[in-house]
Amino acid sequence: MAAEVAKADIVITTALIPGKPAPKLVSAEMVKSMKSGSVIVDLAVETGGNVAGSVKGQTVTTDNGVIILGHANMPARLPRDASALFAKNVLNFATLMIEKGTGNLKINWDDELVKGTLVTKDGAVVHPALVQS
Repeated sequence: MAAEVAKADIVITTALIPGKPAPKLVSAEMVKSMKSGSVIVDLAVETGGNVAGSVKGQTVTTDNGVIILGHANMPARLPRDASALFAKNVLNFATLMIEKGTGNLKINWDDELVKGTLVTKDGAVVHPALVQS
C-alpha cells in the first residue's frame, strides 16, 4: 500500500473496528513519501484515526506539505459545503442576467449558459434535447 500512497494526490481512510481504536493504515513514512499539496482525509479520526499525524478536529500540514484533514463527524459538514457551492453557482448564473449598475433583468440569449439551460421561450419549447422533430 505504501507505493500507492506515495503516488496519490488524495487518500481517504475509513477503516473502523467496532469497540476498538481505528487501525493505523497510513504510517508517518507513507505520509512523508507523498507530494507537497497532497491531501489525506481521515474519516476514522474520532476513534484514533487511520493516519499517523491526524488530529481530531484539526487540519494538520506536515513538514513536507501534506494536508491531513481530521474533522470529526465529516458527514455533518458536507450538507453545509454542498449548499454553499450550490448557492454560489446559482448566484453566478443569476448575475449573468442582471445588468450591472441598474440591477435590471437583461438576458443575453446568445450566452452559452443561458442557451444550455433555456427550456422554453415565447411559449415554445426551445431546448434541443426536448424539441421534437
